[in-house]
Amino acid sequence: MASEQDAPMRTINLTLILAACLSCAACQSNPERAAVMHDGGVAAAPAADVWERIRRGLRFERALSQPSVKNRLRWYQQHQDYIDRVAERATPYLYHIVEELEQRGMPADLALLPVVESAYEPFAYSRSDASGIWQFIPGTGRLYGLRKNWWYDGRRDIVAATEAALDYLQKLHRRFDGDWLHALAAYNSGERKVARALRRNRKAGRDTDFFSLRLPRETRGYVPSLLALAEALANAERHGARWTPIKNEPHFAVVDAGEWIDLAVAARLAGLEMAEFYILNPGFERWATAPGGPHRLLVPVAAKTRFEAELAALPAGERLRWEERAIRRGETLGKIAARHRVSVQDLQRGNRMRGTAIQAGRSLLVPVASEPEEHYSLSADNRLFRGLKRAGDGEHHIYTIKRGDTLWEIGRRYGFSVRQLAAWNRLNPHGVLRPGQRLALWLDR
Repeated sequence: MASEQDAPMRTINLTLILAACLSCAACQSNPERAAVMHDGGVAAAPAADVWERIRRGLRFERALSQPSVKNRLRWYQQHQDYIDRVAERATPYLYHIVEELEQRGMPADLALLPVVESAYEPFAYSRSDASGIWQFIPGTGRLYGLRKNWWYDGRRDIVAATEAALDYLQKLHRRFDGDWLHALAAYNSGERKVARALRRNRKAGRDTDFFSLRLPRETRGYVPSLLALAEALANAERHGARWTPIKNEPHFAVVDAGEWIDLAVAARLAGLEMAEFYILNPGFERWATAPGGPHRLLVPVAAKTRFEAELAALPAGERLRWEERAIRRGETLGKIAARHRVSVQDLQRGNRMRGTAIQAGRSLLVPVASEPEEHYSLSADNRLFRGLKRAGDGEHHIYTIKRGDTLWEIGRRYGFSVRQLAAWNRLNPHGVLRPGQRLALWLDR
């Protein structure tokens, strides 16, 4: 333990460390961590590559004697193509995640968790309705502030979901008395299952380390996968693993668009193709930001200045296209709003209306996409269609479920398999359909 006389020298050393490490945000915000991360009071050279930065921050014991870890490590050694794909997908996001981990003083190993969860695929979707690179299920997402509606899914929002995932992991770390492997197991299978497994082992007088617990099969492979990945990164040459370099610098900047905007317009202002724009902003499900927000957009760092300038100069009427539609007999403002997935207040603002009274035969302005549907290449509808068997060129239809309908009967009627219908609509093939539920179908023109 240092004496009080040592304190002035320690302060001086920390000051020198911080001055020498201006590029390290984590050290600037956490002087105690800086003392650990630097050797002898001299700042280590900043990592040129994010993988190297992670390598330096790995903390977990990798349990290489465990057969499950050995097996997963062998798989990674034999599948360099998988590591290559992961590195390509992680490129836009990895720097941000490592920054967030360091700011919180969390192990860099956790930057590899989205590899195990989703292979860093931002549109990954599981049978359990988990979504995004961190694979949040809806219930947990709501608990951590990730909104979901027709326009937007916060579980896919890179910034929001990363913050939520790290909050959740920290909570689990505290819940399981600082044991990261128990926390990871709980992230995968749920807190109750891990807590029950711990109680069971304690009662029987058995060890309570992760590898001694009786957990679901998926979880028993989940944690070893992360440990094996960390080993493949830590000792890449020994294991014959190549990690495509990712520059140790921000890939994206965050810009507040302020209000509702067509994503095609935003992509044009940023100088991006639509696919590139969606990859940075996978939380947006349709052709525009959600009417009620968020309107936070991610753009490449190099495009930020141009984007902000172009956005500031954009006339208000060009942010979003409004089109006149005739009001039909029996329609109400509420029904029209529901059809276009907006609120009554949105229509009132767009039409400069105070009340809700409308009259058949007159017209009403409604929001519409500025480009054809296929232009929004990674919208929810286009993702569902992409890679699936098409019927002719394919035309989008909506089928409303009636009492007694099943996927098998609907599929037989229109010539599709249950699997096809379930995939298009993200449904459990064996689940129960609700009357009034809407299904997307792609039919011959």
